[in-house]
Amino acid sequence: MSAVETVAEVSQTSTLNLRGGDQEQKTELYSYANLLPHFSPEQYPPLTPFKHEDPGFRALKHADPRAFLKNATNVVELTPNLGTEVHGVNLTTLDNDGRDQLALEVARRGIMVFRGQHEFIDRGPDSYLEWGRHFGRLHIHPTSGHPKDYPQIHLVYKDAKSSYNFEREDSITSTVWHSDVSYELQPPGLTTFFLLSQPTTGGDTLFTSQISTLKKLSPSFVAFLRTLSAVHSGAEQAQFSRSGKRGGIVRREPVEHVHPLVRRHPVTGEEALYVNRQFTTRIVGLKREESETILKFLYDHIDKSVDLQARVKWQPGTVVLWDNRVTAHSAIVDYGKSNERRHGARITPQAERPIPALEGLELPSL
Repeated sequence: MSAVETVAEVSQTSTLNLRGGDQEQKTELYSYANLLPHFSPEQYPPLTPFKHEDPGFRALKHADPRAFLKNATNVVELTPNLGTEVHGVNLTTLDNDGRDQLALEVARRGIMVFRGQHEFIDRGPDSYLEWGRHFGRLHIHPTSGHPKDYPQIHLVYKDAKSSYNFEREDSITSTVWHSDVSYELQPPGLTTFFLLSQPTTGGDTLFTSQISTLKKLSPSFVAFLRTLSAVHSGAEQAQFSRSGKRGGIVRREPVEHVHPLVRRHPVTGEEALYVNRQFTTRIVGLKREESETILKFLYDHIDKSVDLQARVKWQPGTVVLWDNRVTAHSAIVDYGKSNERRHGARITPQAERPIPALEGLELPSL
């Protein structure tokens, strides 16, 4: 693997250099030049297991687990079963109790959209890390760009001349439903994401409730799904980068892990479907045709269930939090012809190894 490095020069006028491709893209004066994607050839060892303590458990003991919303000027449910939009709550003012309550509410609602969070966004990467560590061990993405010296912050980036995102150019749609890095042994739980720069229109994010997608299925089929486990793989994502795309870096060797098809949330007890088109490759113990048929049915169900989905339209100062254990999401890449920049940052604490909804289900090792 060649040592391809993207360096974001921190100055009033930033320059994004692609070393290895002999390309140089000069950007205009940009307030978040220090958060441009950086790709270093540094290698990381495999992740090790750890004990995750979900902050939502602590909130269950509070007299009012929704007290963090008491100063909100407006709280609106995006849909009956998924998503809440909040105005008037400054995330930077939440103490530890408030953050615990936030974790519980996100687990219950799937996603929460906070408007007017300019102070949170402008506090910078050290503040992002402090925020994320409250919710779990911070994940370092194996292939994506990150701000220089801050590998725990995953970046998405696309502008008129470059893209450092995982995008399939040979598909008729940019929609790729997924739960973030589900191939890890302990995938993410509560996740925080915000845009630093966005197109005038477009670039929205779709979310769906994997609790609701499961509930739509017949009880007998759900009972069968609860007996199954599936392989989640990071191999395709790594190969995408090794082919020279997204910055061309693989900083940790790809892994595969087996997770239950139906998982149980440790705090709420809700059961959720846990497969996604991007990372789930096969169902353990079934023949290839059987596995492909069931997965295709489930993927199509997730794709087509518009009545279970919510769409977040980004505005400056918006911070979105979601629980990766009970939701799936997809970016919408519909702004390419505008040549405008979409630059986002994700803070991704890991959670527990997925808990099977079926008690006693054994998860084989690969």
